[in-house]
Amino acid sequence: MGNHHGHTSKSGNATPNSVASSHNSSRKSITRSSLEAEPQENPSQMLPVEKLAKILAEKSKLQTGSNGITMEVFSQCLFPRYPVLGEKLFKYLQKNSKSRNTNIAINAFKQQCESYLAIIDDETVRQTLVKMWANPSEETDCIMMSPEDMTSLLMCTYHISMDHYSEGPQMCFSWNKTLKAVVDSCFHNKKSLSAQFVTHWIESNIPRLLFPLHRYAVHSLATSWRTLELCEPNLAVGVTCEIEASPGLELATPVLDQPNPFAQAKPHPHLLTMSMSWLLAGALPPLYSRPQKAQSPSSSGNGLASMSFLAKLVCAIPSHWAILYDSDEMGLGSNRFLHHVLSYKGPTLILIRVQDGQKFCIASPNEWRESHHYWGGEECAVFQLLPKFQLLEKGPKMLYLNSTVRGYPFGLRVGKDPRAPIISIDKGFEKIEWQKIPYHLECIEVWGCGDPVARERQLEVKKWEVKEAERQRTVKLSAADWLDHPDRYLLELAGRPQYHQNQT
Repeated sequence: MGNHHGHTSKSGNATPNSVASSHNSSRKSITRSSLEAEPQENPSQMLPVEKLAKILAEKSKLQTGSNGITMEVFSQCLFPRYPVLGEKLFKYLQKNSKSRNTNIAINAFKQQCESYLAIIDDETVRQTLVKMWANPSEETDCIMMSPEDMTSLLMCTYHISMDHYSEGPQMCFSWNKTLKAVVDSCFHNKKSLSAQFVTHWIESNIPRLLFPLHRYAVHSLATSWRTLELCEPNLAVGVTCEIEASPGLELATPVLDQPNPFAQAKPHPHLLTMSMSWLLAGALPPLYSRPQKAQSPSSSGNGLASMSFLAKLVCAIPSHWAILYDSDEMGLGSNRFLHHVLSYKGPTLILIRVQDGQKFCIASPNEWRESHHYWGGEECAVFQLLPKFQLLEKGPKMLYLNSTVRGYPFGLRVGKDPRAPIISIDKGFEKIEWQKIPYHLECIEVWGCGDPVARERQLEVKKWEVKEAERQRTVKLSAADWLDHPDRYLLELAGRPQYHQNQT
C-alpha cells in the first residue's frame, strides 16, 4: 500500500481517466499474454510443418552446405515418384515467398506450407494448380498456359490416380488419345491461353479432375515428416532416404473385391477405357463415381490403415462400374437395349460410337424408363468424348425413351429442347443424329454406376421375368379341356394326326 501511495503522490493526483486507461491496458496485457501462452499449452496444428521444415533444412545443409531448403531435397524427399509435381510445387512456394535465392528460408517455407494447406475451396484449388503449371508471358502481364503445360498437368494427375488403383498400378494404352482430346478441346489449335480461361474451362467441363492431385500434395506435406524421421540417423553420414522406404506410403486402393472391369478379356476393346473412365469421373458429379466402402482401418495394421486412407483420398478411378449392355456381344437393337438396361435402379452411362469414330456419353442419374415425356434429375449430362472432349449439355429433364406410345417420337433422345435434341437415336437403334447430322450407329455400351446391390437386384428381376415367361408358356390342360380347346382344331386343320398314350 505504501508503495502504491508513494507512486501516486509522485506522479500527481490520479484521475478517473488515468485509472480507466491503466485498467484497460492491464486487461490488454493480460489478454495478450494469455493468447501468447495458449499455443504453449496446446500443441500447434502446424507442428508437422515445423518438423518437416527442420528435416528438409538439415538434409539441404548436408547436401549443398547452404542455408534453407533446396528444390532437389524437397522433390526427392516428398515426391520421389512424381518429380514434376515436386518441382512445380516448390517453385510455387518459392515465388509466393518472394525469395531471391534458389533456396527457401525455413520461416518462409513454413509460412507458405501453412497457406497451401489452408486451401480448401474448390475454385481456389483449380486456380492454384493451373498457376503452378502456367508461365508468365513476356509480351503481356498475364499468366499464360500452353498445350504442353496443360498436358503435363493432366499427366501428373492421371499417373497419381493410376498408381493408386485397387488392383495395383495400371496402364491404359489409349491415355494419350484421351489427354489429347481434352487439350484440343480447350485450346482449339491456339498456342497459348490465359490461366484464367483454362481454369474456367476446367471448371465447366472437368471440375473434379484435379482434386486428387491437390489432395496428394496436401497429404505429402502433412505426413511425410513421419517417414523422414525414420531416416534421421542417416543424416550424419549424408545418406539420402527417400519417402518410398516407408511401407505406409506404398498405397493401394481397396475399392472392390471383383477384378478390374476394364481389363476383361474380350475380342474387342470396350468403348469405355480406363483413361476415359478416369476422365468421366472427374467431369461427372460424385453420384457416378462414389466407390464402394474400403476395408475398415480398425481391422488392419497401421500400414494398411494408411494405405486405405490415401487410396480413398487420391484414387479417382471408379472401379465399381459394371458393364450392363454391350451391343458387340449382346446384339444391337432397341429390344436388346431395353432388356439389359431396364430395372437397373442406379446411375448409368451410355457410350455411343458412330461410323466416323466419334464417341458420345449420356449420363443418367436415375433408372431408365419408357415414357413419352422428358425426365431426369439435375445430374443428367451429355458429353462428346472423341475426337474432342467437351460437355454438350447438362441439367434436369433432358432424357427421353419411348418404344410403345404412339403419336410421339420413337427411340432415345437427349437434350433440353424437345424440338431440337442434341442426340437422337431411331426406334431400331440403327441411326443416330447429332446436331441434325445423321450417322450410322456402330456400337453402344451401358455401364452401371450404382453399388453392387443395384446390379444384383436387377439380375434377380431378370431371373424372375424368365421364370414367369416359362411358367406362362407351359399350360397344363386336362383331357376334357383339350377336347374343346381351339388349339386342337388348329392342329387338326394343319394335318397333324391325333395321338393318345397307347400309340407309339
